[in-house]
Amino acid sequence: MHAVLFSLVLLTVGAGSSLSQQVPKSTDASIVLPPELARVLTDYEAGWKAGDAAALASLFAEDGFVLAAGRAPVKGRAAIQKLYTHPGSPLMLRAITYAMHGDVGYIIGGYSAEPGKPDDGKFTLTLRKRDDGRWLIVSDMDNSNRRAQ
Repeated sequence: MHAVLFSLVLLTVGAGSSLSQQVPKSTDASIVLPPELARVLTDYEAGWKAGDAAALASLFAEDGFVLAAGRAPVKGRAAIQKLYTHPGSPLMLRAITYAMHGDVGYIIGGYSAEPGKPDDGKFTLTLRKRDDGRWLIVSDMDNSNRRAQ
């Protein structure tokens, strides 16, 4: 329920003029994120590559969600850490667009296993800023660009 309300807030905020965002001319183009949002992606990549489930889970709000394609929603840091327990593997994340307003924001992007290769899939991260200024993931939704057969 919180994730739905959060999404509605983002949609409502998106209609306002005080929303800070950057949108490229094409979804094939990457954008440069503000440092506080770029940290979320670089820390995610590092945790994934290292197979560090605890580091990945620490990027999420305590009540955060992972909404992976073909799986039931996973809620909470402990469950997210369990989900992300796996050997490390390559991951490249790139931002297509983002927005921030107050303590809520989002990043939409693509992912691949190798730099310079076409995206294997896409993702959305909804974010909440803590009182100390650090952005945490409230929901992580991704899906593959491959069609189901």
